[in-house]
Amino acid sequence: MADTQQNKPLFGLNIDPSANNLQLAYKLAQIADSAGLDFIGVQDHPYNARFFDTWTLLTFLASRTEHVRLMPNVLNLPLRPPAPLAKAAATLDILSGGRVELGLGAGGYWEGIISYGAVQRSPGEAVAALEEAIAIMRALWRPTPTDQTVNFSGQHYQLVNTHPGPAPAHPIGIWLGALRPKMLRLTGQKADGLLISSSYIPPEDVPRIQQTINEAALQAGRDPLAIRRGYNLMGTITQPGSRPMVARRKGVIIGTTQQWVDELLRYYHELKMDAFFFWPVMGEEEKQSRIFAEEVVPAVLNY
Repeated sequence: MADTQQNKPLFGLNIDPSANNLQLAYKLAQIADSAGLDFIGVQDHPYNARFFDTWTLLTFLASRTEHVRLMPNVLNLPLRPPAPLAKAAATLDILSGGRVELGLGAGGYWEGIISYGAVQRSPGEAVAALEEAIAIMRALWRPTPTDQTVNFSGQHYQLVNTHPGPAPAHPIGIWLGALRPKMLRLTGQKADGLLISSSYIPPEDVPRIQQTINEAALQAGRDPLAIRRGYNLMGTITQPGSRPMVARRKGVIIGTTQQWVDELLRYYHELKMDAFFFWPVMGEEEKQSRIFAEEVVPAVLNY
């Protein structure tokens, strides 16, 4: 079903880092792995007392899966300095056999971020720090002679005679959680992928997002197809006999398996989104995820 002018679609499952239900995280990861999905994604809110640490959970899930790729969706950069993060990502990529992709965010819930010891940044400072972080991580991932060091002097981060390595097992893609124009332009200029959520960016708002990224990519001399477009899809897949449900936010999908198939096909062909992460939001996460992986995804791919 892939358009010759588009990347092949990719599919993933959201796994909440809930400290109260580790077994559910394990079951969802197994569903994604056994069904041949492309990703499992875990949100990152370290200041949430009910959540595990995202990176540690991803490492645990990597040890219990074989094929599915692992992605933080998205990491909180103000609480994760880029040089240690680059080391952690490269390490997990090696240990998992090249299965890590890196979702990054500039910072959103500043009250929580500050409570964990970070300094608040203005929107402009947050974007500038993220751009510096991308440059640092890519420099540290680049295979170099063991005696060669990396130096970086930025407004927010500095490296002095830093020894890079080990290099990751594969080129780790950097996907940015982006909403506003500066972040979207940075995505087009520097990133490998975009991550947006349907509950914040409903389908009718996607075209302007795409236009901003495409224009920035072309201005930077990049092919817009080099940038994956990820869509976190919140909702539920209704079944015969299900109680009636109504979405309380724009962009949330409540519908049958066929309605989900139709929506994903529309998002792919008309909106040019090409990576879809399912976030069941009304309970029955294991059952919902299995329906998505075993019924919705194959039907989309068979069109």
